[in-house]
Amino acid sequence: MGRQKKPVITGVWRKTKDCELIFSLYLRKVPDMKLKLWHIPAAFFAVAAVLNFAGQTADSIQILASLTKPALMPLLAATTLAAARDRESKTLKLLIAAQLCGCAGDILLIPGDFLPFIGGLVMFLVGHIFYISIMGGLSWKGLGVAKWVVALLVMAALVAVLAMSIGVSGVMLAPMAIYGMVLMLLIFSALAGFLKYRTGVWGMLLCAAVLFTFSDILVASRSFDAIPFEGKGLVIMVTYLAAQSMLAAGILALQRK
Repeated sequence: MGRQKKPVITGVWRKTKDCELIFSLYLRKVPDMKLKLWHIPAAFFAVAAVLNFAGQTADSIQILASLTKPALMPLLAATTLAAARDRESKTLKLLIAAQLCGCAGDILLIPGDFLPFIGGLVMFLVGHIFYISIMGGLSWKGLGVAKWVVALLVMAALVAVLAMSIGVSGVMLAPMAIYGMVLMLLIFSALAGFLKYRTGVWGMLLCAAVLFTFSDILVASRSFDAIPFEGKGLVIMVTYLAAQSMLAAGILALQRK
């Protein structure tokens, strides 16, 4: 008689028990998932964002976009406030102020008329300055004059190219040029931080600045009837909300360090 083989069922049973042991040890290391305060406004923000996206896709429910747009930034601000550890810090106050400026800008851009558009432009400009003051306060330290000169020349060239691409001219040339320089400064502040600290948080802030700029370029192109394509409103809102959310998450992460 040959050598008796072990029953297959015994080997399977042992492997199963080993898996159960490993899984139980893993579960001990995973913290309990508890509902946190910021989850509540974040959930409302997500629902409002989805409804807004839906309103951007079909004319029959376009009213959803107009109804939800004023609520988006206040809900994100509430999420930010609830998630913050230090609610008395200057950084948090600047962040909330930037988000509320975004809310005002959103509301002013809804009618699509010239004067509200200028008002919305001003509100977003102020919001960008708040973001720049937060990031620049960390990333600008140590930058020499030569780097600033090169950066400003590059930013001015990019703004000129964008203005020509969109077709900005006449009375709107100066305010749009100023707004464009502020956008470039927003990207520069995040890029300087990424190159200085080399962290994922600063990488996320850089992506947010680029997305915000891209969204604003599309808003400007819509006002000047440039760069036409289907679904522009949806792309604007997706990139805009992604940028605002990433800026909030990134700045809160910086505040915790």
